[in-house]
Amino acid sequence: MKNLLMGQKQKQMRRRQIYTAMHVHLNRESTKQVQLHYLEIMARDGDPLVVGGVIGDVLNPFTSSVSMRVVINNREISNGCELRPSQVVNRPRVIVGGEDLRTFYTLVMVDADAPSPSNPVLREYLHWMVTDIPATTNASFGREVVFYEGPQPSAGIHRLVFVLFQQLGRDTVFGPEWRHNFNTRTFAEINNLALVAAAYINCQRERGCGGRRT
Repeated sequence: MKNLLMGQKQKQMRRRQIYTAMHVHLNRESTKQVQLHYLEIMARDGDPLVVGGVIGDVLNPFTSSVSMRVVINNREISNGCELRPSQVVNRPRVIVGGEDLRTFYTLVMVDADAPSPSNPVLREYLHWMVTDIPATTNASFGREVVFYEGPQPSAGIHRLVFVLFQQLGRDTVFGPEWRHNFNTRTFAEINNLALVAAAYINCQRERGCGGRRT
């Protein structure tokens, strides 16, 4: 057990070193080649957000700094698990960590593969947004600025991404006017949001059995 814990700690330290090195390089030379190089390293390191393509398609590389638990049908999800539309009809329960109730967070849920993984021309599709979530609580304590819309994928396996941002303060974030072609990166930049946690699930139509790139 002791050796296992040491191994996990070393892996976390290695991941932090990779992210730090990447940010240094990107600040010096913001090129796609440099970014791809470090994404390859992190993929080999087993980061599920990189392996699943969430880092790159939706988010830039980051270091998680706040805990976030996503509970669906009384089950805490793990990155990359597969659910059907009937299992995500209702709002998930999203539990936020942190330490100070005076710190507020924004939760965003997007479909990275709308309308289909092979032709994601609506990427990203915004399914849900909650702002002003106090630390140490859950999304029900926040302000739902974009009402939850359950996913209805028609083709292929879609990645549904949950993203948590730290706000500068309360009442500083406002929802967009549309759901389709939402851009998480741009939204965060406009609202001065700091990316602190992310998770994702896979979802395909009820009787679907195809691969992701359909």
